[in-house]
Amino acid sequence: MSEVQRLNDDEFLAAFEARTIEEFHHRDHIKVAYLYLRRYPLDEAIAKVRAGLQALAAAWGAPTDDLEKGYHETMTQAWVRLVHLTLGHCEEAECADDFCDRQPKLMQKTHLQLFYSRERLISWEASRVFVEPDLASFCSCAVRSDT
Repeated sequence: MSEVQRLNDDEFLAAFEARTIEEFHHRDHIKVAYLYLRRYPLDEAIAKVRAGLQALAAAWGAPTDDLEKGYHETMTQAWVRLVHLTLGHCEEAECADDFCDRQPKLMQKTHLQLFYSRERLISWEASRVFVEPDLASFCSCAVRSDT
C-alpha cells in the first residue's frame, strides 16, 4: 500500500495542498475531486482542483509543451464534473477511498472516451481551456456504482 493510500481524507488533502505527495495517480485525482466536492460547490471545487494540480505539476517540473503529459484543463474539469454527477446518484461514502472503491467506472482512465473523441480531447485547446464533450453529454450518462 502506498503512502497516499494510508492517509485519511484530511491528511491526504493537506498533503495534496502542501505538495508533499510523492506520487499521484488517477485514483488520487478522483479522491481530490471527491473531497473538494464534499466541501465546496462545483465551481469552487473545480478551481481548487485546478490550482492544486497546477501547483503540483509545477513543483514536479511537469512539461508544459506536451499534450499527453502535464496539466490538462479539460481532463481535470471532466473528471470533477463526473465525480459531481456521481455524487448525486450514489449512497454517501465513508471516505474518499470508499467512494473510489464503489465507483469502478471512475477508476478507468478510459472512461472519458465515452464523452470525447481522441482528436477533441488531445488538442492544445482542450489542454488549456475546458471544452465540452463531442460524443455524449455528461448528464446523459450518469455514473452509477451498479452498472
